Amino acid sequence: MAARLSSARSASRIDDIRHVVSVSLSTLDRHEISVEGRLQPRHGSLSAIMDMISTTYLRRSPVVSASTLVRAARKSRSLTQGQLAELAQSDQATISRSESGRDAEFSTVDRLLAGAGHRLYSAPTRRDDAATVGAEIRQRLRDGDKDRALRALIQLNDNLLAERGLVRGVLGLAEPETTRDAVWDAALAAVVAWRLRDEELPLPEWVNAPNRFLRGRRGLAIDAADPLPPDAEIPEEFAKRGVLVWRDTFASV
Repeated sequence: MAARLSSARSASRIDDIRHVVSVSLSTLDRHEISVEGRLQPRHGSLSAIMDMISTTYLRRSPVVSASTLVRAARKSRSLTQGQLAELAQSDQATISRSESGRDAEFSTVDRLLAGAGHRLYSAPTRRDDAATVGAEIRQRLRDGDKDRALRALIQLNDNLLAERGLVRGVLGLAEPETTRDAVWDAALAAVVAWRLRDEELPLPEWVNAPNRFLRGRRGLAIDAADPLPPDAEIPEEFAKRGVLVWRDTFASV
């Protein structure tokens, strides 16, 4: 399948409910916030603003799996399960159960995320965030299914476009764990950076981490017969990271 074809799109799977994400406190404390498309100065810290918002939305049900949240938070800090257990005053067995989806108790997840320097927030959406999509892409690549991996990447783009202001920013805040493929890791960062810049939102640190940039220029290698795009047809954030992908791959249909 050609990467540029709009037939790569997946059907929308989401409506307007709530979505819980794990967010790094260090990321929150350094930025201004965009509310309904307008940048607002932080009053004390962005985390304080998020606290105010989450008191409104936390009553709704979470969507992201606890295993994805805990694993992504731990790996964003380059912690082993044993190190996180020590920081969270827990034990490695608890970490393992949470990351395998066998312990999704709120108190457990909240404590483990706190150990990794993250907090739980909820936002008014059920659209999957970058961390969730990253986990899906990793699984698709492990299965050898790059077509579905591309569909997941396109869905993340659609999810970001469907939201405005703060909620769009929240969908990009949590760092996805590595897909174990440098091209796809860079592509995830490119999509988030592209769509957050569209809204003049601050970028989370992870999108500009060194491992989100390729040393050479490469395509997603969906179909060997698909031609590589000229520079004029590559979105800027993809070009900066060395990922060769057609702009119209992400065009709305």
